Amino acid sequence: MEFERNQPKDDEVLIDILYCGVCHSDLHQVNNDWKNTIYPCVPGHEIIGKVISTGPAVTKFKQGDVVGIGCMIDSCKHCEPCLEGEEQFCEGPHGQTMTYNGYWKPDPEFNTFGGYSTNIIAQEKFVMSIPSNLEISAAAPILCAGVTTYSPLKHFGVKEGHKVGIIGIGGLGHMGVKIAKAMGASVTAITTKEEKKEQALALGADDVLISEDKKAMEVSANKFDFLLCTIPSPFDVNDYIPLLRRRGALVTVGLLGPYKNPTNNMDVAKFCTTIGGSLIGGTIETQEILDFCAEHQIIPDVELINIEDINEALAKIKDEEVRFRYVIDMASLKS
Repeated sequence: MEFERNQPKDDEVLIDILYCGVCHSDLHQVNNDWKNTIYPCVPGHEIIGKVISTGPAVTKFKQGDVVGIGCMIDSCKHCEPCLEGEEQFCEGPHGQTMTYNGYWKPDPEFNTFGGYSTNIIAQEKFVMSIPSNLEISAAAPILCAGVTTYSPLKHFGVKEGHKVGIIGIGGLGHMGVKIAKAMGASVTAITTKEEKKEQALALGADDVLISEDKKAMEVSANKFDFLLCTIPSPFDVNDYIPLLRRRGALVTVGLLGPYKNPTNNMDVAKFCTTIGGSLIGGTIETQEILDFCAEHQIIPDVELINIEDINEALAKIKDEEVRFRYVIDMASLKS
């Protein structure tokens, strides 16, 4: 469809979109799996582009700068979380303004269109600087998959000497392996698929644990300081809780809904473990992970596609046939 963006306001930036990642949440959103989709829906919140123009109050960016936008384009900017750079927790009347599908608390009278488009506007604070040594055709997933995995790893203080398990080795999980390894942790990739073993080791994992191997899971009991679970569909969290050592933590990202079975609090309490969840990250953490990836030469493993291939790509994501992450070359839309 065709639509017109407004001209950028005083503190806004208009961006020509060069590349846009395809996130698993795009699939959920277009299918209305979360029962909050506003149609028409234009997905895309892993965006790399160049500045076309800026409002007169913008000071950080100028025409031609290579920039990025993640899951948000604005927020109230006045509440405590916003003032602390954690806009994902915005306490304003509508919450944060998502890059697509409107406010965090959807309002049928207001919608936003995301990165599967030729250009986009965002408030200056939500525009990220892209380090010059990042390959821009592959960097887009850092804006979502990168910060989504980095935020809980950072929050729980993962560092050298920690034993970390990354559960699920897909778009989120493969970034989790790379980031945790760069933080100095000993990293085990945990997957149901034996065929992903070599891929996980190639990503930098120190070991691979096949979760359907009951004996291997028993041997790994009480081994991990931290588990990051990236499985996007309902699963039984009780299968993984026994892997945690005393006072360890398991954080789920990707799944926005109930676990398949209730948590067995006996297993949680006896080792004083923490079971938590995490969504995305704010502007501070998003810029941090871009700089962190540049420093450690971390880049997502991507496959470039044209816009006309998006339906096939979404179907392959649903069937778990994608190798980590698709990125749309937006030149294909402009042509």
